[in-house]
Amino acid sequence: MQVLLEPAASQPAATVAPPPMLFNFASYLFGLNTLRAAKTAYIDDTGATSYATLEDRARRFATALRALGVHPEERMLLVMHDTVELPIAFLGALYAGVVPVVANTLLTAADYVYMLTHSHARAVIASGALLPNVIEAMNTAEHDGCQLIVSQPRADDPQAAPVLADLIDAALPSVKPAQSGCDDIAFWLYSSGSTGKPKGTVHTHANLYWTAELYAKPVLGIVESDVVFSAAKLFFAYGLGNALTFPLSVGATAVLMAERPTADAIFARLTRHRPTVFYGVPTLYASMLVSPALPARADVAMRVCTSAGEALPREIGERFTAHFGCEILDGIGSTEMLHIFLSNRAGAVEYGTTGRPVPGYEIELRDEAGHPVADSEVGDLYIKGPSAALMYWSNREKSRATFLGEWIRSGDKYCRLPNGCYVYAGRSDDMLKVSGQYVSPVEVEMVLVQHDAVLEAAVVGVDHGGLVKTRAFVVLKREFAASEILADELKAFVKERLAPHKYPRDIVFVDDLPKTATGKIQRFKLREQS
Repeated sequence: MQVLLEPAASQPAATVAPPPMLFNFASYLFGLNTLRAAKTAYIDDTGATSYATLEDRARRFATALRALGVHPEERMLLVMHDTVELPIAFLGALYAGVVPVVANTLLTAADYVYMLTHSHARAVIASGALLPNVIEAMNTAEHDGCQLIVSQPRADDPQAAPVLADLIDAALPSVKPAQSGCDDIAFWLYSSGSTGKPKGTVHTHANLYWTAELYAKPVLGIVESDVVFSAAKLFFAYGLGNALTFPLSVGATAVLMAERPTADAIFARLTRHRPTVFYGVPTLYASMLVSPALPARADVAMRVCTSAGEALPREIGERFTAHFGCEILDGIGSTEMLHIFLSNRAGAVEYGTTGRPVPGYEIELRDEAGHPVADSEVGDLYIKGPSAALMYWSNREKSRATFLGEWIRSGDKYCRLPNGCYVYAGRSDDMLKVSGQYVSPVEVEMVLVQHDAVLEAAVVGVDHGGLVKTRAFVVLKREFAASEILADELKAFVKERLAPHKYPRDIVFVDDLPKTATGKIQRFKLREQS
């Protein structure tokens, strides 16, 4: 079926043709970029890689996988930093019909034991710096002949194993891709674990295509001349689209960064490589703006930015645009939908909202009985669109609760304004009932960060003699000091702007907030501390 796109002003509606039934996404990308052989596809910490080299090494890796005895539809775990070897391995696996499972690089050995066992991985590629945890996990997990491959090896690596670059160099390029269908399983992503055990989310070859056609090209407006840089890592659904699917779908250049995305590390890339598209998360934008090293507008080349993972506070967006002169397109996506399905638009950004549905996706807000809610009322967010995952692997209970026919239940709460924009109200399991009335933690947090002293805030419910009260965990800007006077000032600040029952009864000042590697605040950990 073709997907109808909503028309721009005074223009007819457009349709996006679906991929053919026989469709291998890696082969599709290579075909798109045949005439860009000499152009730079990636710039990482070691240098530049052309489109021709990217294709050649990915196809060689497809041959190497077959030589290692890793067969189509079998899983391969990727525990890799963001260097060009990750896209090479990912695309090579797709080309060979092997299913890459891209894993968070910040996990413990116990987490990798779970993933190895759950996925039945036949091979693991690990960056040298991550080998200790991976080797410990392989020695602990019950697996049948899972093979270890090392990427970016170090002299002090604790165990000898085949090196990815050597395997690629020794192989010939695979001539033919696996005969994959558009609905065949292509890859997995594990959910971020913001609410507990990660779930293996299963995606198809066509899902990658749809995110590029429905969001990257018409909404983000990415083009061949762009240089893109994502602070979100490739193991995150958001980062995978930002730094792989989107740039390669139009022949753009992507900048990769192996190190942690601190403000200073981001500034170095923004000024050195001058990307035109930057993808961040709210906590990073906040830390950038308070940094004394914030570059001047003339030192960067950003034309548009995006934000996801958490709702972007209005004040952060407005300050960023005032300084750099470019907008942040705040949006929401999910591991289950692969990328953003609700977003602001360039030239029509409404900070404090998540914008409007991305054309090709349908949004519904429903009450607890499953009925639609009226505008300005909070409801559960349901999404329908062609990039939806197939299921959670080996988790029937969670799959049935989330994948409801054509619809996906997101677990997020939203309300729709009369103008059609959507406003985030928090996760369904984070909503609080105070004095018999629902309180959205996000609503309180958005007010707190408007105060001059507040860098970040997270609100949870705590038990006060059998009654739920709100407690705010607050990170202050570096020039402010915690005090009871400031705590009282913050309570009064919220009282002046929200209904009286919504103000936080307790203020706890902290140095930082617990987050997933994708920037989402782990409120369940804060509840455990309370």
